[in-house]
Amino acid sequence: MRSTRPSPTCVTVSMSRAVGEAAAARNAAIEIDLEETCFVLAFVPGGWDCAVVAQTLDDILGGLPVFGCSTAGQITTQGYETEVLLLMAFPKAHFRCASVLLKPLKPLSTTTIATQAQRHERKFQHTAGWHRLGLIFSDGLTKQEDILISTLETVLGDLPIFGGSAGDGLRFEKTFVLHQGQVHQNSAMLLLLETDLPFQGVGCDHFLPAGNKVVITDADPEERKVFEINGAPAALEYARLVGCAVEDLSPLIFAENPMLIEYKNNHYVRAISDADENGALSFMAAIDDGLIMTLGQGQEIIKTLQTGLRIRDENGRSPDFILGFDCVLRKLEIEQKQLGRAVSDVLGDARVFGFNTYGEQHCGLHMNQTLVGVAFFEPEHRNLY
Repeated sequence: MRSTRPSPTCVTVSMSRAVGEAAAARNAAIEIDLEETCFVLAFVPGGWDCAVVAQTLDDILGGLPVFGCSTAGQITTQGYETEVLLLMAFPKAHFRCASVLLKPLKPLSTTTIATQAQRHERKFQHTAGWHRLGLIFSDGLTKQEDILISTLETVLGDLPIFGGSAGDGLRFEKTFVLHQGQVHQNSAMLLLLETDLPFQGVGCDHFLPAGNKVVITDADPEERKVFEINGAPAALEYARLVGCAVEDLSPLIFAENPMLIEYKNNHYVRAISDADENGALSFMAAIDDGLIMTLGQGQEIIKTLQTGLRIRDENGRSPDFILGFDCVLRKLEIEQKQLGRAVSDVLGDARVFGFNTYGEQHCGLHMNQTLVGVAFFEPEHRNLY
């Protein structure tokens, strides 16, 4: 199935739905121009053998740098998909890159991460007139993204960093980061980019605070587990807040009723992944004793997405393409409401390409149930982020 929408001019998007990791990698790599490409991003369906994909791409692309991760879904020319290998080839004409693998994430040494990131940034020679940004892909099961992105934001100063946590469908079993022909767990990959393309950050969700504020009264921050809310068993109190029985709690209930925190006058989603047999809730972002939260109330998804993607540069031009990182729980809610085709059309019209995540990173924060990313414009006129 081919899209009739205009293709972006500043990146090559290649996909394969072939059965088998090696076959898919070979098919997707055919469209990549080795001479013109600076690096490739690869977004691999959860459950696939990422090592086979990485090795096959490394063999076929002749050592061309390939970065990426396993995913909870892909965003292609057709919008949302789940079993497609997606490659994005970034041309030398518009991009330069330098990468560093950050490991281990757990236990995480902020001093080591900070030193590596600063050294990496200093060694990356600046090109006059080009702008810089960072991409971060991390193991989505380490539960270290909050500290990681906060550390990078602190030590890298004004460098805007965008990213997503690697996924594994809705299995939550194994996630991988791809870095130059190898796959890694308990790791993150920081990619510094320079580009002559103007770019803008993207960030949108569809939740507003609703009802009274609640307090986390017993939690394990390291494991992102909450045992008590308002002094009551967490799952029981959450079920009361959303108006359902504890036994009816499900991924869809969690997706439709996330908790929100307030930070610098903005609200950010703290998604719940599951409730265990003891009534504890597992969160997908930072949580702590004494944290004040509010139940989120969903707004109209299509409208908020269209508004969030209505991005223009100073000359009124729409983006050439958007590199997007969209939470898997957003996708789950959208599909359960039978809005998948409509949302895919919006994403396709806006030329969004990327993957569904276990968490999103933007503005120094790790968040959930949010679409974040970078909108790149053709280089007719230059804007600074």
